[in-house]
Amino acid sequence: MTAITFDTLDYFEKLKAAGFTEVQARVQVEAMQGVVRAYDEASRKDLATKGDIQDVRNEIHDVRREIADTKHEILKWMIATMVAQTALIVAVIAFLK
Repeated sequence: MTAITFDTLDYFEKLKAAGFTEVQARVQVEAMQGVVRAYDEASRKDLATKGDIQDVRNEIHDVRREIADTKHEILKWMIATMVAQTALIVAVIAFLK
């Protein structure tokens, strides 16, 4: 993002041409410079730095690792449950014979 440019001399000349005195025009230019500077500083606060982006990448990496771990855990429990069900069915069939 680039800084906002404000042509103070042009603004000053326009104010003088519109009938402002030199003192009034100077005060108006200084006030407008303050507004432009404050807006520029406020807009820069919303920018992400390289460090911010790296932090987000690290968080995404951690979440992906947690998802993979959870997937393995679910798969382990599903296989254990299927083995237990199979053993139960075999036991019931053997008991009924």
